[in-house]
Amino acid sequence: MRVSVFGLGYVGCVSAACLASMGHEVIGVDVNQVKVDLVNDGKAPVVEERIGELTADVVRTGALRATTDVREAILGSEVSLICVGTPSEANGSLCTTYLERVTEQIGTALAERGGRHTVVFRSTMLPGTCLNLLLPILEKTVGGTAGVDLGVAVNPEFLREGTSVRDFFDPPKTVIGELDPGSGDAVAALYEGLPGEVFRVPVQTAEAIKYADNAFHGLKIGFANELGAVCQALGVDPHQVMDVFLADRKLNVSPAYLRPGFAFGGSCLPKDLRSLVHAAQRADVSVPILSHVLPSNSAHLQRAVELVERTGKRRVGLFGLSFKPGTDDLRESPLVELAERLFGKGYDLRIYDANVSLSRLIGANREYIETRLPHLAQLLADSVDEVLEHAEVCLVGTKDPAVLAALPHGDDPVIVDLIRLPDAETRRTEPGYMGLVW
Repeated sequence: MRVSVFGLGYVGCVSAACLASMGHEVIGVDVNQVKVDLVNDGKAPVVEERIGELTADVVRTGALRATTDVREAILGSEVSLICVGTPSEANGSLCTTYLERVTEQIGTALAERGGRHTVVFRSTMLPGTCLNLLLPILEKTVGGTAGVDLGVAVNPEFLREGTSVRDFFDPPKTVIGELDPGSGDAVAALYEGLPGEVFRVPVQTAEAIKYADNAFHGLKIGFANELGAVCQALGVDPHQVMDVFLADRKLNVSPAYLRPGFAFGGSCLPKDLRSLVHAAQRADVSVPILSHVLPSNSAHLQRAVELVERTGKRRVGLFGLSFKPGTDDLRESPLVELAERLFGKGYDLRIYDANVSLSRLIGANREYIETRLPHLAQLLADSVDEVLEHAEVCLVGTKDPAVLAALPHGDDPVIVDLIRLPDAETRRTEPGYMGLVW
């Protein structure tokens, strides 16, 4: 394919050279004449493993050249990759100035070029940037309709500086946010033959994935460093701790606990987080990430309360009470906390959990519920139907088959989904359905 790459920084330079080495005819574009001259001389404008030799090879064969002329690049290509920077503004917001400028320049050149051309945004940008900001600029300058007269896609990169070339040829995944199938096909053709799974998703999803990755990477580094500081203060070797931690591929390094859902609870996580944070404080070790996990959890629980408040209705049903399905363990259950907050706000509440019966509760379970929700006896219902007959709003915090089978469709009662129901995708179009964070 004939490809133009806008922006010859780390991402653009590596993408251009690697694509050229795969047999594509590539034109690199940059406003910086020094970068353009370096590329045309067969030299990489960045310092990066393997990029020097690769650039020299593809320039020598004529597969890669560079220019400052946007029009020349657009007239000589069928796909454009936008790799310009999106730095932070002083207030932390995303700077889209370079994106807007190059989008307008490309659109103006495309208006002259004619024929279908696919514009692919590889720069990191917040969800909504492409459709709400850049797409209108393109359509206005081109004088056509995206998805019909021109292709548009978002293709985030997952290249680590220092190993970018290696990562390009052995990617962890390829993500294509496609406005239409034709746009996605054009991007997929660029990377044909590379390993790794390809995900073709909506544009906004592709934009968000890059942020999910980077936020999690930062969280992991911060977590490891905070834990290391606590371990050092307590006389423990943190590398030994993390070696064992990382050996657990079932819970620790796995998809476990990484699906958006309801708040966590139970007899272990809250207690142990509090203990660890307290130990850090006693040792004068600052752990801002660890110390904010429980407040974050509480704030997530509050989102459920706010969804109920938003309905303006007062009769509420709650399905589920124990902290984990299939048990009657109520200790620090987020559903008990939710019931407590709703009851405290004066909502007329009914609760059903097939595993919870006051007569069977003993020991720490009974003591906990008598402290947190002493009115449970008057709130517990004997059946799913009893709750449904009472409630104007139903909060679903369990996947009990009997509950799922009985949940009605429509707008009465309002369903507040705390667990992402199996038929959530179908229900999302219904006026009476509210997902917690989806």
